[in-house]
This record gives sequence, C-alpha cells and structure tokens, in this order.
Amino acid sequence: MKAFFGSMVGRVFLILVGGIFASGTLTFFLADSARQADISLIRSLHTAERVEQLVLMLDAVPREARGTVAAAASRNGFIAEISNTGIGEGEPDLELTSALLNRLGEDRHIVSQKTACAAKPQAPDGSPQYRQQAVCRTVSLSLRDGTFLHLVLQPRRPPPAAPPKSRLLLYVFFFATCLGLLAYAVARMSIQPLRQLAQAATELGRNIERPALAERGPTEVRHAASAFNTMQAQIRRYIQERTQMLAAITHDLQTPLTRIRLRLEKVQDQELRARLVEDLSAVQTMIKDGLDLARSMNSEEPKQRTDFDSILDSVCADAAEAGQDVTLSGRTGVFITAQPNAMRRCLTNLVDNAVKYGEYARVTASRDNHRVIVQVRDGGPGIPENMLEAVFDPFFRLEVSRSRDTGGTGIGITIARNIAEKHGGTLYLRNHPDGGLMAILDLPIG
Repeated sequence: MKAFFGSMVGRVFLILVGGIFASGTLTFFLADSARQADISLIRSLHTAERVEQLVLMLDAVPREARGTVAAAASRNGFIAEISNTGIGEGEPDLELTSALLNRLGEDRHIVSQKTACAAKPQAPDGSPQYRQQAVCRTVSLSLRDGTFLHLVLQPRRPPPAAPPKSRLLLYVFFFATCLGLLAYAVARMSIQPLRQLAQAATELGRNIERPALAERGPTEVRHAASAFNTMQAQIRRYIQERTQMLAAITHDLQTPLTRIRLRLEKVQDQELRARLVEDLSAVQTMIKDGLDLARSMNSEEPKQRTDFDSILDSVCADAAEAGQDVTLSGRTGVFITAQPNAMRRCLTNLVDNAVKYGEYARVTASRDNHRVIVQVRDGGPGIPENMLEAVFDPFFRLEVSRSRDTGGTGIGITIARNIAEKHGGTLYLRNHPDGGLMAILDLPIG
C-alpha cells in the first residue's frame, strides 16, 4: 500500500479522489440547502393559500357565525381564534408574511412567527393537534371589520425525514467506489506514457538497437517520444563512431607494431630484447582488449531463443579439454532469449578468470522462479570487500595478486558484466565463506 501511494499513479489517484470527493461533498450541502429553501417557500405559499381561503370565508359570514367557522377550521390543521387585538411582534416569518400580503393585500395588518409547538391543546376529538417539539407558525391578521384572527398552523405532514444512516452509508460507499474506479482508470491512463518511456529507457540500456518509440498520443507525449528517439539515434551514432574509430586505430597500429617487433629482433642484448618484446605484446593485447570492450557494448548480433544449458556445457567442456580444472554441476532446463556468441564469451570470461586467479573453477547452474543463476567459484584468496565493485572498472587490476601470475589487462570481467546487463541480468562478486571468490550471474528467463 505504501509503495502504491508513493508511486505517481497513487498520487494522481489521491488528488483525483480527494478533489472530486471534496467537490461532491460541497455540492451536496449546497444542493441540500437550496432544497430546504425551496421546500420552505412551497410550504409558505401553500399555507398562505389555506389561510386566504379561511380569511375570505370569515369575511363573508356574520360576526356571530365566525366562531363556528373557526372551530371547523381547527379540524383542518388550524387552531383558530377570533380576538379584538393582535399579538406582539416576535421573530418574523418573512416568507409567510410576504405570501399573505401578496394574496390578501397590503392594507391588512399581518404578523407571522415561527414558534415551538406545545403538546396541547388537543383537537376536539382528543388526539394531539400537532407533534410535540415540532415547529409551528403563528399568524395574526386583521379581518375587514377590524377584528383579528389568530392562527396556529402546523403542516399536515412532517418535513421529509433524513434518509436512514444505513442508506446514507450505502450511498456514500457506492459513490466512493465509482469515484475510486474512475480515478484509478484516469491515473493509469495518465501515467501510462511515462511508464512506457521508463520501460523504453531501461531497454535502451540493454539494447541500443531497440525499436523507436511510437510517436502517438497527446502533444506532450509525442514530443517526449520524439526527443527520446532523437537521443537514442544520437547515442547509437556516437557508439558506432567510437567503435569504428577504435577499429581503425587498431588496424592502423598493426603495421607499425609489426615493424617494431621485427626491429626488436635485431637487438643484440637478449634480456633487453625479451623485455621490449614483452612490453610490445602487452600494448597489442591492451589495444585488442579495448576494441573488444567497445564491441561488447555495441554488439549487433541478433538475439534468439537459445538452450542455456548447451552453451554452459560447451564452455565448461572446452575449458576442461584445454587442461583447465573446471567442473559443472546442476542444470536449468530453460531457453533464454540471448545473443549466443556474446553469452558464450561472458561465461568463458568468468571461467577463465576463476582458473587464472584461483587455479580452478567450480560452476553451478540453477533456476530460481523466472531467473537463471550461475555461480563460478575459484580457489583463490578472495578480494577485499571494498574492491568487489572496483574490479569491474575497465583495466583495473589488483596489485595484490590472487595467483602466481600477474594476470591480464583487467578487461574480461568488465566485458562479462556488459554482456550480462545487455541481456537484462546482473553480475556481481562475493567472497565465499569457505574461501575463494564467487562470481554470480543472474539472468532473466524469456
């Protein structure tokens, strides 16, 4: 969960859900407020119509009959009383007062208020006239002959009750679910181009010849894809130019180096001649290894489905036939998508390094879920912990030799890691608890 909300998808999801939920909540309360205002206005108009009918009826009958009419009105939701005086001013009910003035005329004295209803008086039939603790409206208005009519009005039906809590929670849950699904879909759709760009950048590190990104979608996405494709083309051109330059330098140096070797053969001092020839051979080896390193970073060999066990078997068998102490145990039983020659060179370099620096190589192959694990252990003294990563630097060599020889140029392990990373894998070194150094190659299956 923490990883999800730490991702771009999770953050966009939270922003969308929070923003829409806050907007929805505000809209709900505003709509409810407007609804209550509309209901109150409609009730006032309806009440004014009922009061108007009663007032017109009382104006039309003789004064002595008004009590009977008022008593009859009490059965219709009113408590009516005829009086010679009005009531004092209280908290006005402006909506009802305005509606009554519009219907009965501005010449009448009208006062309306909102008050808390009492449990009594009761209706003539003995039942409560209105609900206890309800809000009643009291109206005092003048009739045509100057007498006053006092009314206590209660709606026939109570105001709509709020929905039950369980139903309200169900509405909120349904709204939140729909909102969450929508926000997640929008977040995924918004982040998809960024995810594709990140995947393309990862694949670019493994294969500079990967297909270009499709330039489609919104304007910003097309611009980003175009910039990425331009960068890939520039990097590919740079690597090709560098490889070609190194190849040309290597080719052009062969002739003068050969002449130098021929001239060295004429040196009379045998010891000096041997040293000079050895130095010249080291220079030729370094030039060749430098070119091999450049080619390992820009191999154009096509990838294909390859039986990994067959490659590993052949590498170990060739080493054993050459007189090296190499043994292989375990099988993976998988096919991987790889450059066969490059993968063979990676494994060969690991085995050669183990034999050169540790006298023997014990190779173990295994499968871990969707990964292939190859361990190459030697019999040397190991490497200091702070040097385990430094040895992967090109031309890096440990002065404290791990064998009787001085070793090579220090480029083989670098080439092996380059090949592993181009195949989506990793290569790292560990000192074995029982002694010796162990190179661990971790490759994906597929």
